[in-house]
Amino acid sequence: MDVIQSIIIGIVEGLTEFLPISSTGHMIITEKFLGVKEDDFTTLFTVAIQLGAILSVVVLYWKKFFTPITTGGSRWRFYLKLIVAVIPALFFGYLFSNKIDTLLESTTIVVITMLLGGIVLVLIDNYFESPTVQTEEGISLQKAFFIGVWQVIAMVPGVSRSAASIIGGMQQKLTRQLAAEFSFLLAVPTMLAATGYKILKTYKVNPGILKDHHNLMVLGIGNLVAFVVAILAIKFFIGYLQKHGFRIFGYYRIIVGIVLLLMMIAGYLPR
Repeated sequence: MDVIQSIIIGIVEGLTEFLPISSTGHMIITEKFLGVKEDDFTTLFTVAIQLGAILSVVVLYWKKFFTPITTGGSRWRFYLKLIVAVIPALFFGYLFSNKIDTLLESTTIVVITMLLGGIVLVLIDNYFESPTVQTEEGISLQKAFFIGVWQVIAMVPGVSRSAASIIGGMQQKLTRQLAAEFSFLLAVPTMLAATGYKILKTYKVNPGILKDHHNLMVLGIGNLVAFVVAILAIKFFIGYLQKHGFRIFGYYRIIVGIVLLLMMIAGYLPR
């Protein structure tokens, strides 16, 4: 992978990480279009580049993470909710790590999940009406856990971590905006854990990958680009979601899924 490829993939990651259209699915397809070689570094890059995007959440929601802990301990409860919500992803991510790596190489899986996910998003605004949870303080530990369970579905490439956790939030009676914001916040511990585990796993198998200066430069540039672009994407998504809902993202996924399916059938994309 060269620098230009990492910049392009960084832009794709930043744009798609927090939109319900699957950042991993878009990166896999982008890598195939760019002719990026499938190797251990590419698999690592596809996971680790998400770190740049989630750091944008820390910047945008700085006060949420780092305001002084009050006498009532509300900040501790906030941290506890994130810990409880990330437990399912940690458990199943560790359990099925090798299987997930295999799925990251499959265009077919991405096409199927893009289409199915699109249909869900087109219909989702007709369900989960009359939300009762308006603020983060109203999210119980039980609700946080079930949102985390929904997030596990996104381990299948093309599903979208953002979509799965937002739908999980709405199923738990959160408003669309609150479900989206909690999804963003949950991305921080989830992707930190996923990135850290992937780096450690790669280092144990092939330590040379992380000692290569070119690889480190490519990864650093990709993360920086993803960080900047993700800040803009988050601001856009929150504003759009409040006014219009998910339908446009569903139509987008269906159109992209059909195009990719036709390209795969025609032999322009590997299966």
